[in-house]
Order: sequence, then C-alpha cells, then structure tokens
Amino acid sequence: MTKSVAGDLAGLELPVERGCPFAPPAEYERLRERAPISKVRLVNGGEAWWVSGYEAGRAILADRRFSSDRRKDGFPIFNVDAATLQQIRSQPPLMIGMDGAEHSAARRPVIGEFTVKRLAALRPRIQGIVDRFVDDMLATDRRPVDLVQALSLPVPSLVICELLGVPYTDHDYFQSRTTVAVRRTSSPQDRQRAFAELRAYIDDLISRKESEPGEDLFSRQIARQRQEGALDHEGLVSLAFLLLTAGHETTANMISLGVIGLLTHPEQLALITADPGRTPMAVEELLRYFTITDTVVSRVATEDAQIGGVSIAAGEGVVVSSLSADWDPAAFENPAELDVERGARHHLAFGFGPHQCLGQNLARMELQIVFDTLFRRIPTLRLAAPVEDLAFKEDAVIYGAYELPVTW
Repeated sequence: MTKSVAGDLAGLELPVERGCPFAPPAEYERLRERAPISKVRLVNGGEAWWVSGYEAGRAILADRRFSSDRRKDGFPIFNVDAATLQQIRSQPPLMIGMDGAEHSAARRPVIGEFTVKRLAALRPRIQGIVDRFVDDMLATDRRPVDLVQALSLPVPSLVICELLGVPYTDHDYFQSRTTVAVRRTSSPQDRQRAFAELRAYIDDLISRKESEPGEDLFSRQIARQRQEGALDHEGLVSLAFLLLTAGHETTANMISLGVIGLLTHPEQLALITADPGRTPMAVEELLRYFTITDTVVSRVATEDAQIGGVSIAAGEGVVVSSLSADWDPAAFENPAELDVERGARHHLAFGFGPHQCLGQNLARMELQIVFDTLFRRIPTLRLAAPVEDLAFKEDAVIYGAYELPVTW
C-alpha cells in the first residue's frame, strides 16, 4: 500500500519545474514526506510510480527486477510522440537502455577507458584546455563574459572530442542537435529530426574510423572487435551517440551551476580557495545540491515487486526522482544547505547500481580542475546579473543555465 496524495497534491502532474534554481520543487518535498513511493500522473498523461525517497530510490536502481529498456511497454518516456517512440524502439538500444547480460557485455569493453588511473594521464591535457579558455577570458576587453560560451561548454566539448576522436570543428553541429533533443519544449518533429541527424553524423564518423583508425576510444574499440572477429558497427554507433551527447552536456551544465553555487555562497568558496584539497568534496556536494538529471533514471518493473512496503506490479513504470532523493533529510542532514565539507559522495547524481554513470570519474576531474583553476586565476570573479534574472533550463531534460554573465 502507499499513502494517499490527495488534498493539495491531487491532480499534480510530474515532473514539476524548479521554482527556485537552488532547490527542488516544494511538491517533491511534500510527496517525500507523505508518500515517498506514490502513483502519479505524468505530464504526458501517463501514470507511473514516483519515488522521492533516498533509500527506496537506491533500492530500485540496484534491483534487476526493474528494467532500463526503453522499448518495453510501460517505460516512462516524457514528451515523446508515437513516431519518435517507434523510432527509439526500432533502433539498437543505447547502453543505458540495456539490462543484465546485454548491458554487461556492452559496458565491460569500454569501462577501462574511464578508470581513475587511465584518466589521470589526461589530467595535464585537461588542465591545458582549461587554462587556454581562461586565458581567452582574461584577454578580452569585453565585460561581462558569458561563462557558458567562454568556458562551461567548450571545455567538456573539447575534452570529449579528443577522447573519442571527434573533430572539434564539428562541435557546433552536435551541440545544436543535442540542445534540441534534450529540450522538453522542442516539438516532436524537431526532436525526431535532431536525433536522426545526430545518429547519421555519428554513423558516418564510425564508418570513417573503421577505414582510417586513429588514437582514440572508438578506434581502440574497433581494433578490439576486429581482433575478436565480430565488428559491431551499429553497437559502436549507439555507444558513440551516448558518450558524445552525454559527455559534454551534463558536465557543461554542472560547471555553470557550480560556479553560481559557489559565487552565491562565498563562505563555501573561501574554503576551497584556501585549501584546494577540499575541492573534490565540494564537487560531490555541488553534484548532490543541483542533481541536474532528475528524471533520467526511469525504470519499468519486469515482475511484481515490493519496495518500501509498496506493491509495484509487472509492467508499471517507475520514475526515481534523484533530485528529491538527494534532498532527503534522512540521507543528508540539512539538505538545503550547501556544505562543501559534507562528504556527499553517496548522492544519486550519477545514478546507482549497474547503470551508474560510466563517465563519472571524467566529470569529477573536469569539475575539480575548472573550479580550482577559475577561482585561482580570477579571484575577483563575480556574477554580472542577479540570480533571479538568469535563464535556467527549466524546459530541458538536463538542468542548467542558458547564459551566465560574469565579470571581475
């Protein structure tokens, strides 16, 4: 059984936009208090179980009775029309949409590319990339500077391009398509076209690497597959689609939001500028605090299951609100406080269980380098507009800021 969510929550459609850029919607807190696992209506008219508590969320994400396969009936997909849904179901699944042995087989060959040890070799190159864009900021006579375009977006874009072997000259193309694909307000036709154009671009990229391999992640995957005697072109296209689109959009948004969070909490910023050894903890806290991929971790039950005393039937969709879970006071004391010394590494910003984010170590390293470098080299950095005047990505699957004017 689950508690009733009648009263002021009756008729509520989820997800709800953040009314404050620094906090989950108030409705999420009320749901978590009254019914942390509750049947709700989604904005697309469907129904699903909404999980807003931390422990229940972790339990579901680690439970193999809940599938990530977006092709299954009952899987909660937001703002997708019938044609786009058919397109998704007709194509090979992305790794995030695989389960069990299929998922393990797809993840295992590439996971070694993202270990802490392997990524440590990239640190000097990432530091050089960050320094280059900060140099450009300092060299300009114009104020204010839009940090999104000057630093937040180009740094992870260039890093992922070099790692994957994607020409950086193409970054405007794939970034523009990714923006349309993840924006909730994009029309179904525009979203479908963006997905198709991105996939066509990546298909051509993989074909070129098959004939002219380089020194990059995909070329190494192609060489490995050929050595094993089974080149999987479509599988590589799906992998490339996932890594290219997710590899820059999420980190770019976290850079911007992290800067906003630290500049509006100067006492917290002072802690990491005085001791950069605190920056890794600060990154974890910022990831928890903003949790930009709130409704990405959806599932569908493949068999009847009991979670937190609630019966979820096979075929029913489940949405784990990682944002609500990461503000659960049962897991994080005083969650509304930004506390860079909290030690919040157990957050759900990277998911949990077998589908935990493949690139989390890369994202952590990029964020640490950016924050340490930016505030060391521009110690007088400040916002050039009030927070309430900034345009946040309320209409996107991945939360962030569209622009971030700064000065110094």
